[in-house]
Amino acid sequence: MAAPSGQLKASRYFAALLAIIALIYALVFFTGDKKPKPKLGLDLQGGTSMTLSATQADGSAPKDPKSLEEARTIIADRVDLTGVAEPEVVVEGDRHIVVNVAGGMSEDELRELVAPAKLLFRKVLAETTDTAVEPEESPSASADASGSPATSENPSASAPAATSAPADAAASDSAAPADSAAPSDSASSSEAAVAPDIQAQRDEVIKKLGEVYSLATQLPDPDASNPLGDEYVQMLAPFGQLTPEEVAVLPAEIQFKVPTISCKQLNARPIGSLVDPKQKVVACDGNEGQAAKYSLDIAKVVGEDVGGASFTNDPSQGGWKVDLSFKGDGQDKWTALTKEAYNNGAKEKVAIVLDNEVVSAPSIEGVISGDAQITGSFTKKQVETLSRQLKYGSLPLAFKVESVDSVTATIGEQAMYAGLLAGAIGLALVILYSLLYYRALGLVVIVSLIASGAVVYGTLVLLGREMGFALSLSGVAGFIVAIGITADSFVVFFERLKDEVKDGRTVRSAVPRAWVRARRTIISADMVSFLAALVLYLLAVGQVKGFAFTLGLSTVIDVVIVFLFTHPLVAVLARLNMFTSPRISGLGNMRSDKDVTAIRSAARFGGLRTKES
Repeated sequence: MAAPSGQLKASRYFAALLAIIALIYALVFFTGDKKPKPKLGLDLQGGTSMTLSATQADGSAPKDPKSLEEARTIIADRVDLTGVAEPEVVVEGDRHIVVNVAGGMSEDELRELVAPAKLLFRKVLAETTDTAVEPEESPSASADASGSPATSENPSASAPAATSAPADAAASDSAAPADSAAPSDSASSSEAAVAPDIQAQRDEVIKKLGEVYSLATQLPDPDASNPLGDEYVQMLAPFGQLTPEEVAVLPAEIQFKVPTISCKQLNARPIGSLVDPKQKVVACDGNEGQAAKYSLDIAKVVGEDVGGASFTNDPSQGGWKVDLSFKGDGQDKWTALTKEAYNNGAKEKVAIVLDNEVVSAPSIEGVISGDAQITGSFTKKQVETLSRQLKYGSLPLAFKVESVDSVTATIGEQAMYAGLLAGAIGLALVILYSLLYYRALGLVVIVSLIASGAVVYGTLVLLGREMGFALSLSGVAGFIVAIGITADSFVVFFERLKDEVKDGRTVRSAVPRAWVRARRTIISADMVSFLAALVLYLLAVGQVKGFAFTLGLSTVIDVVIVFLFTHPLVAVLARLNMFTSPRISGLGNMRSDKDVTAIRSAARFGGLRTKES
């Protein structure tokens, strides 16, 4: 086989590798939190443990154990969107789910990810502004006991967001005046009867309010141009003293008309208060100080109709947006709802309700037959959380947070150091073997492993920052196994090089010939390792997933290092007379380049002929 023509320009390969390393560490030090520390898993770092308790309307435990397992799966998928954060989500007893996550996730982020995320699309029947003045003792205290997640981080736009479809029409951000919104009872809006247990609780609250409740039933619809007098507001003050649980069981008409029922009370209602799609409800948006209170029709489109959710940056709106696609007849339901809201140019609003709050309430300016969009003044973190919630669906049960605790590393520092020591010993043995067997080529192995380690470390930092990858002990095991795969690539190349030298070629001419043959084997071996890691990653769960991920990552980096560093480095060393010495190069008791040159000179005068002469 003829040697490749021309001389290898190693500087180009070195420059490419340096550019890759420079880019990685530029992202490490100049983006995100700028801290060059990888995110560690629960077993190495510890983290947060949250205990959730599932309850039904009557306070009893769930009757169907399958619903609890379904909720566990959804929560695990939400928390571990990429599959490599390795949270622990387990069912305990007949009503509890325990979620353990690594320390990189805050308590507020975890609360949002375990929220029910019941999504409903409801037409707005009427709208008013929250004018209630909070009493000295806020009624939201009992909401904390109910486990309702905090709403300060709720992804709601500062102004009504747009819902649009490129194919047809876009929804406008313009909000209709409060006094122009009037209830529009549709023939299809058949409200279901109230459940007996809810009715019983409602009767108790009505009894508690007494004559004040009778006064509330006679109130007119809210009218911004003709608000209620101060004397009426003072008479209705007891409504402002109700707990969110008590407000939740009142009729929707009362919740909307009574001005002393604040959006703070409505937003703090127990999770699950608005989950019945066949009931008309009242909900507020998340804006504090100028919150809008909406009277909403029965839900015509529900979360189960959503087929997928993703988030992207929206330059036209100057922020982030969540794109929703529908499945089955969900698209037809959404189109019918926008047609009803458009109503021959009426441009009524459709509220997108997530759990207890309205995240968007755009005016519909045309019939929309395409996908829906939730846009507004969102941050990247907010749209990421919202898309996670919607992508994996709403929880089949309502939960309340019973406890939140900090947990220590599940394996402990001693076990972690033992694992790292095992990896260090394995690496040391590989280096020792390389030096004893390959001599100077062993130095190539050492330098290549250092370059590989630099790429691996920087990549771990970026993966932990951008996709939540958490390095656990199983991931460390994957890197330890990958050391053998990387060393195997070096052995294949070096052994082929020795074979070429044994055939009588000089070291310099043997390098390109050996590389052409060795690279096929290297690529084939690494491809098999990568495919094995990929299959294991797709089929496995938990810590095995982390092992497969690091194994596949190391295999890819091995290919990069061998092609951009190891091969060019050996080609450069082969040009040095000192390296071509058999005693130094480790290529066996072969003739040095000087010996071969002398033999070739003798061959010209009819002396000994070699294979290359």
